[in-house]
Amino acid sequence: MTSPEPKTLLSHEQRRTAQASLTRRHLLIGWWSLVVCSILGVALEVFHGFKLDLYLNVTQETRRLMWTLAHAHGTLLSLVHIAFAVTLKAMDVSDLRWAQIASVLLTTGGILLPAGFLLGGLMTFDGDPGLGIILVPLGAICVVSAFTITAAGISRKP
Repeated sequence: MTSPEPKTLLSHEQRRTAQASLTRRHLLIGWWSLVVCSILGVALEVFHGFKLDLYLNVTQETRRLMWTLAHAHGTLLSLVHIAFAVTLKAMDVSDLRWAQIASVLLTTGGILLPAGFLLGGLMTFDGDPGLGIILVPLGAICVVSAFTITAAGISRKP
């Protein structure tokens, strides 16, 4: 009977490669999300400029709020992805586990939070957002968890 092999630690070069990959991933997500959110923002401005009832009618206040929140949260989280990438680049991360977990949570939250607002505004019910709004608290939990893990991870001594 043989004993299980001990976990091997990543070499410095493997850590550097993994860190560079994670950094690039968040730069790509951040910049492309910013493109999508900017297009959404332009669309909202067009809706406003052409005085579309779909967007400006008094009965559509919930839709207008949900879509504005989707645009705002999506734009902010795009910038957070870029900041996360810059943070990873600036840090000499000896243990990438926290960064990988924060990455998954930030990516998940960065999709769920604005998508929940956007979907919540597609169909509204007597001033209440649609069922898509259920995604918002899930996304918020992911984002706040990613922030907490990142803050704790960069607070560790190397």
